[in-house]
Amino acid sequence: MNDEELMREVLGVLLDDTGSQLLLLDAAIQTGDMAVCRRLAHYSKGACANVGAGRAAAVCRRMEQHATDGEIEACSQCLAALRGELDALREEVNAAFEDGSPA
Repeated sequence: MNDEELMREVLGVLLDDTGSQLLLLDAAIQTGDMAVCRRLAHYSKGACANVGAGRAAAVCRRMEQHATDGEIEACSQCLAALRGELDALREEVNAAFEDGSPA
């Protein structure tokens, strides 16, 4: 993308949307609803992959598999890792746009 404003908007939407998904994922894990967890992880995986957030997408892929296997504790660990990846991505995006270069 050579359109900095568009890139900023796309990444902002990803971070906001995936951040919202964290709350839903947490609720699904807390209630043991692995079908909802799997669906949300799949959705988030695609969203992250579509904008090149490969590390976050990989965490979502693992969570999706753990949910399929009914591994609640592993899903919880993936959720913590996803939070960390999104925080790191947010910092990278902020730093990239502060110095004037795209993310």
